[in-house]
Amino acid sequence: EEARRNFRELLEKLIKIASLQTSFQTLDEALKVTNRRVNALEHVVVPRIENTVKYIAKELDEMEREEFFRLKKVVQMKDPEVPKEGSNVPEEITESKDMFAEFNGNENDEDVVF
Repeated sequence: EEARRNFRELLEKLIKIASLQTSFQTLDEALKVTNRRVNALEHVVVPRIENTVKYIAKELDEMEREEFFRLKKVVQMKDPEVPKEGSNVPEEITESKDMFAEFNGNENDEDVVF
């Protein structure tokens, strides 16, 4: 009678242990999947996003420089007496003043945005 009771208690404990083992295996698999995702984020997604941000920043800087150049050209075209010394305008910009001379003839051009 006592052996039967001990066997039954041992069997119940063995079932609990088997259940815990299954839970640990499931948890281990979930942990592995999570670690893979974290590694993918750290080593693939985040560097891609950082490179994209750097690219966008470079493009915005380039656009800003182009807009500055356009603005200087418009000012020079409107007022040719703009002082060139000390204005921090590169020499190639001031020398190419006649570049837009052919466009000055038609002031009512509808395609011109400025």
